[in-house]
Amino acid sequence: MAKAKPFRRTAWFALPPVALSLACSVLGGSTAPPEEGVLFRDDFSDPSSGWDRVQTDEGVTDYASGEYRILVQQTQHDYWANPGRSFGDVRVEVDARKGGGPDDNDFGVICRYQDTQNFYAFLISSDGYYAILKYSGGSSETLGTDGMVSTDTVQQGNNTNHIRADCVGNTLTLYANGTMIHSTSDSTFSSGDVGLIAGTFDEPGADIYFDNFVVYQP
Repeated sequence: MAKAKPFRRTAWFALPPVALSLACSVLGGSTAPPEEGVLFRDDFSDPSSGWDRVQTDEGVTDYASGEYRILVQQTQHDYWANPGRSFGDVRVEVDARKGGGPDDNDFGVICRYQDTQNFYAFLISSDGYYAILKYSGGSSETLGTDGMVSTDTVQQGNNTNHIRADCVGNTLTLYANGTMIHSTSDSTFSSGDVGLIAGTFDEPGADIYFDNFVVYQP
């Protein structure tokens, strides 16, 4: 039986205005030839491709040896990063692994990002949970579930997971390792930036590495 894990975020990470300006002004990405249906891709081999680069005592959002790293050193916090793009309907995919910290974490992808208080997040955790969240007006809520819910589809521990999020019309769908694990609907946001996100619950130190980020036309 699935067991809900309460989602209790009390604060969110916001980039300093200068960092946000830089992130939104550089529309970088992988220099590989575009594929049919690919709107944007990044393998994080080029640290000037446009993602946020922040390192503080509280955490890190930065390139790391051909991957993108989000380290969260505070409890009950989410950190995220964006490439400074804007899309309508999208399919977002990425490979993600835990580099350190607790299994009781969360990480995934973002779509329809408006600002630091308004977007959708598609999350899994290293202890085998998932959720689709809506951040609206500074508050977060899980969509279609009561908190984060367990699944055998998510690879636990330090294993790499392939995460996919479909944001098509009002339908929001989360996949893990090629299997659909949750679909719900919401009409609050219809377009916006994409991104990566990771967070903590009661223990700090969630250290997540991302690679092979691709945005497709669904």
